[in-house]
Amino acid sequence: MRKPVIAVTMGDPAGIGSEIVVKAMGDPAVQEHAVCIVVGDRKVLGLAMEATGTNLQVHSIGTVQEAREEKGVLNLIDLDNVDLGMFAWGKASAMCGRAAYGYIEKSIQLANGKEVDAVSTAPINKEALYAAGIPYIGHTEIFGALTGTDDPLTMFETKGMRVFFLTRHVSMRRMLDLVKKDRVVDYVARCTKALKRLGVSNGTMAIAGLNPHSGEHGLFGEEEMQEIEPAVRELRAMGYDVAGPVGADSVFHQCAAGKYNSVLSLYHDQGHIAAKTLDFDRTVAITNGMPILRTSVDHGTAFDIAGTGAAGAVSMAEAILLAAKYSPCFRAFSPKE
Repeated sequence: MRKPVIAVTMGDPAGIGSEIVVKAMGDPAVQEHAVCIVVGDRKVLGLAMEATGTNLQVHSIGTVQEAREEKGVLNLIDLDNVDLGMFAWGKASAMCGRAAYGYIEKSIQLANGKEVDAVSTAPINKEALYAAGIPYIGHTEIFGALTGTDDPLTMFETKGMRVFFLTRHVSMRRMLDLVKKDRVVDYVARCTKALKRLGVSNGTMAIAGLNPHSGEHGLFGEEEMQEIEPAVRELRAMGYDVAGPVGADSVFHQCAAGKYNSVLSLYHDQGHIAAKTLDFDRTVAITNGMPILRTSVDHGTAFDIAGTGAAGAVSMAEAILLAAKYSPCFRAFSPKE
């Protein structure tokens, strides 16, 4: 069976993206399980190799078909969109925001055209995107817009624990307004389909509780009684294997131990803290519900150490390996399933 072909974006040029990408390209496990096509800027990658002491042969290509599957070779689609005269490590800039967007846009074109099996992304900077006039706040919104997906699903995976998010980048007050029965029903249905597309068809999805002890029947809050429990009843009647609400202080541990195939976290930090505490470096984000598969590191641009070579590449390598793991099932999945 052929190796999956993964497009790997360089991320914001001023951040650690180029450094973790070149380190990941030299990882024996990555070389064994995937053919990687880096989308970035050759000049910045050269600086990154100097900073990290990485010795790779950069093979610039115009098409995916020109890629070489050889140890020590970095296949690169060079967008040549960074002016080193204006470049500085660790500084947000419009130039780097535009460049980072260009890498993402090209990778999505490759995936939409089925030239690659999946996309793995290095971190970008929201301030730089804003300075460049890019009308999106992050990767998920860009991928949603460029794939025609209204509301992409975010899933974290680390050490086999999978976490979905009912809400993401909203305030706590706004989040409470979004924890509604119909939204929970919709998300469980879509998350279940997303899991099937990744080849996960067995097991129970757990819905995390919102209040302490899931509200204790209204003693500590009524959202569980009014919204989540009715959603669970409706979902079970529809045939979904779902449990909840399960107290958030135990549900993630239970999922990591294998009791559940995934958890629907109700808000951003609830799931982020659980996943990153379990294994910060190996937490990988997967954007589901789109016609293409995208995985990502779950950390930022780390401007404070950019250009020093100190950044670890474990998460970047894990993101590529997870894309390679899931892409065969993703390709084979029929939307009718």
